Amino acid sequence: MSILLENISIIPMTGSADFIEKGYLVIDGQYIRQVASGEAPAGDYEITIDGTNRVVLPGMVNAHTHAAMTLLRSYADDMPLMEWLETKIWPLEEKLTGDDVYWGTMLAITEMIKSGTTCFADMYFFMDQAAQAVEKSGIRAVLSRGMVGVGPSAELALTESSELVGKWHRRAKNRITVMLGPHAPYTCPPDYLRKVIDLASELGMALNIHIAETAGEREDMIKMYGKSPVKHLEACGLFERAVLAAHCVHVDEEDIALLKKYQVGVVHNPESNMKLASGIAPVPQMLNAGIPVALGTDGASSNNNLDMLGELRTAAFLHKVNTMNPTVLPAYQALQMATVNGGIALGLEQEIGQLQPGMKADLIIMSLEAAHMIPRYDIVANIVYSGQASDVETVIIDGQVVMQDRQILAFDETEVLEQAKRCAARLIEA
Repeated sequence: MSILLENISIIPMTGSADFIEKGYLVIDGQYIRQVASGEAPAGDYEITIDGTNRVVLPGMVNAHTHAAMTLLRSYADDMPLMEWLETKIWPLEEKLTGDDVYWGTMLAITEMIKSGTTCFADMYFFMDQAAQAVEKSGIRAVLSRGMVGVGPSAELALTESSELVGKWHRRAKNRITVMLGPHAPYTCPPDYLRKVIDLASELGMALNIHIAETAGEREDMIKMYGKSPVKHLEACGLFERAVLAAHCVHVDEEDIALLKKYQVGVVHNPESNMKLASGIAPVPQMLNAGIPVALGTDGASSNNNLDMLGELRTAAFLHKVNTMNPTVLPAYQALQMATVNGGIALGLEQEIGQLQPGMKADLIIMSLEAAHMIPRYDIVANIVYSGQASDVETVIIDGQVVMQDRQILAFDETEVLEQAKRCAARLIEA
């Protein structure tokens, strides 16, 4: 399919000076063919979109979430992490079925598309059903079967992860990438981690894991192994593979140096970490060390939404007040975290995160006409500090228009909402 966006402002995310006030963008099939200022070249395009009073930018990358936890949204709030997990979340998750995960993931995808997310990284279970939701919806995703090494399903998780790779890696027209997902160092003992690492090496897969989310986790790792979570995982050989690491809240300078050395993809989840009082990750220090920190929402039960525009604004504000420095994490850098850095963290930097010829056509068009977007002294600042999900009008993923004028085209949004309500009601009754 050929698509022309004309008369449109462009934020290509190739550099803060590369903003185009009025230009055009041409999509040919899955890929971006041209990005330039001025008038669009004549051509026979299947779709032409007039971008007057609109801006196009790369789609947001939600680099860490648990999509089907939308069904647990607001089920358990205002609790510490481990109490929240052990007394509320894990018991309810035991009642989830594959059908629940499918519709919960579809609900998450609906929310993400409507707020400008075009790619997400997910760790959960019943991942075959999650993959089906990704295939149906047209979104891009990195999927991991969550693996816990201390319970009765430890070996089953290894088997299911291997099956997920065989069935879904680089499927759905190459929109699905699979990683192996050991949950965390406190749920995966060293001998189990070694099994996961060996399997990842055998299959050629990267790893997706939670690291150093709470102060208690760090203290426990030091008591058990004499090392911080990062140093412990290095000793276990985890960083032999490419790693996507969520949180990294309680890390010191030595940990940061190791994360940089092994090119670990760090994902900051500010709203979840704030809500669970897990702490504030040293993001400015990690960015200064050269780590391209990405952004994630975490699951909807600990956030409680999947709105990446809200997440990047929170990140920018949080680190300004935490450092008492208003120049920390400026608007463009925050937007980099939600786009460019997301692609890097997921190992997809050659495909997504920027608007350049040859990159996948994953992009969003936002309206600049709402009161909160006027005046337009700095469009990037408007998006980061004022932008709302409702400003996202059109979403294109892999060269396909999946939402136009805020109407999702790939699936029936009303059906998703009704099925999700049905699944949530069954869970509570159970």
